[in-house]
Amino acid sequence: MAASAASAEPVKVNGFTHVKSLDGIDEYRLDANGLSVLLLPNHAAPVVTFQMTYRVGSRNEVTGSTGGTHLLEHLMFMGSTHFDGENNVDTYLDRVGAGFNATTSLDRTNYYATLPPAALDGYIAIEADRMRGLLLREKDRQSEMTVVRNEYERNENNPNGALMKLMWATAFNAHPYHHPVIGWRSDIEKVSIEKLREFYDTFYWPNNATVTVVGDIDSAQVLASIGDKFGKVPRSPHAIPEVYTTEPDQQGERRVTLRRAGETGTVMMAYKAPAGLDKDIPALNVLELVLQGGRSARLQRALVDTSKAVAVSGGMYQQRDPSLFMLSVALAPDSKHEEIEKIVRDEIAKLARDGVTAEEIKRVLGPYRAEEAYRRDGTDQAADALNEFIAMGDWTLYSSALKDLEKVTPADVQRVAGTYFTAEQSTVGWFVPESSK
Repeated sequence: MAASAASAEPVKVNGFTHVKSLDGIDEYRLDANGLSVLLLPNHAAPVVTFQMTYRVGSRNEVTGSTGGTHLLEHLMFMGSTHFDGENNVDTYLDRVGAGFNATTSLDRTNYYATLPPAALDGYIAIEADRMRGLLLREKDRQSEMTVVRNEYERNENNPNGALMKLMWATAFNAHPYHHPVIGWRSDIEKVSIEKLREFYDTFYWPNNATVTVVGDIDSAQVLASIGDKFGKVPRSPHAIPEVYTTEPDQQGERRVTLRRAGETGTVMMAYKAPAGLDKDIPALNVLELVLQGGRSARLQRALVDTSKAVAVSGGMYQQRDPSLFMLSVALAPDSKHEEIEKIVRDEIAKLARDGVTAEEIKRVLGPYRAEEAYRRDGTDQAADALNEFIAMGDWTLYSSALKDLEKVTPADVQRVAGTYFTAEQSTVGWFVPESSK
C-alpha cells in the first residue's frame, strides 16, 4: 500500500519518541509506558484501520490453559470499565459503520476496526479501556466457552483440520506449537476465570503491544489521541515472560494416520523449518512458489495436471520460533496415498539434486508480486500484513520481504532444499477416508 506525501517527515508530539521510518511507515514509542505505534498515512479514501497487536498467542500457553489466549480474545468484547451493557464495543462499532474483528494465532492476538476517520477517536478509547479494564466475568466465560467449543467441534468435523492438528502435535513434542491455537477441548471447557485473569494480567500491557494505524489520518492528531487514551495505562509491573522452551532435534521421520468417514484422501508432509526472521526464509519462500505456487509449479504439474490429485497447497509457516514447511495434497478418487507421497518426495529430491534455474525463479516471482500488491491494497490488508511481521519480531519486513525474494539465487534454493527437506526432519500425515455406512 503506497503512503502519501504527508508521511515523508515524522511528526513531533509531546510524549512520543520517533524510533524509525521506512517506506512511508513511521514508528513511535509512547514514553510513558513503552507502547509501540506504527503510522501509515494514505489519503486515497476516507477510511482508516486501527489495529492492536498483542505479542501473545498459543505459544505462551501451557497444559491446563491451552486455548486461553483465544478464549480471552472472545471475552475482550464482553465488557470493560467504560464500555459495557448498552454502551458496549459492538454497539459503538455497529453505529459508526465499522468492520471489525479479532484473531488469535500462534504468536500474537490482534483486534482491529476499519471505520470512518471521524469515529477513530472513539475506537482508540475502546482499545485503551479494555487493555487494562476488562471485566472478565464468569457468566461471560461460560457463554463464550460454548461458542469456542462449537468452533473446536466444527474443526474436528473437518478431516483436513483434524489432520493438521495432529501434524503439529506430532511434529512438536516440547515446544508449545504442539498445542492447537484453539486449545484442547478439556482446557476450553474447564479453564477458570481466575486463570484467564492471570493470563490477561501477565500479557495485556502497553509494553507488550503495537498499535498500527493505516489510512486517512493526520499523524499528529492520531498520536495525540493515542497519547491521551493510552498514556494513562501503566507499563507492566513485571517483565513479560519469555518462551524459552526449545524443540529438541528430531531424529527420525514421524508419521500419523487419521481414519474416519470422508470422501477425499489427503497426504500432508511437514519439514522442520527455521524461525521467521532467519536468513534462509526468503529462499524457502521461493522454494514454496517453485513447488506449489501456481499452475506452472512442479507439484501442480506432477499431481494435478496428471489427474492424480485435485489440489496442492501449503508452504512456509513463518513464525517467531522455528516452525514448519508443510505441503498438503488432496487425492483424486483413484489415487493411492503411497503413490502420492512418493511423487512429492521425488520432486523434492529432484529439486535438491538438480536445483532450479534463474528463469524458473523469475517466472514464479512475477505472479507473486501481483498477488502481494493485491493483498496490501486497502487499509485493512496493509494492517493485516504488518500484524504478521510484528508477531515475527520485525515489522520492517513489510517493506523488505519482497526485495529479499528478488535476491534469492538458484544456489540458495537448492541449498535450503537439501538442508531442510530431509526424512529425519519430516512428519507425514495421511487422512484415509472410511465408509460411513
